[in-house]
Amino acid sequence: MTTLHLSFYSAFVLSSLGLAFHRTHLISALLCLESMMLSMYVALAMWPIQMQAPSSTLLPMLMLTFSACEAGTGLALLVASTRTHGSDHLHNFNLLQC
Repeated sequence: MTTLHLSFYSAFVLSSLGLAFHRTHLISALLCLESMMLSMYVALAMWPIQMQAPSSTLLPMLMLTFSACEAGTGLALLVASTRTHGSDHLHNFNLLQC
């Protein structure tokens, strides 16, 4: 395993651990999701270079597009929940209420 692979794996694992254990604010959960997507994007962008493929793939650009849509949706949910509940603490949200 090269140091490049180790850094991608460790970034993904650290962000998923942050998502699992530090769920107090919605913004911290969104930042952990974004760091997971960023580590996956960099890994997918470096994959053709590691495999010495002659052409680049379209998959990293597609993933970056979905990541931007996910970030926009997450920020819209953050603003809407802050306006209705008064804060972005995740323990204030009740998913069973409409």
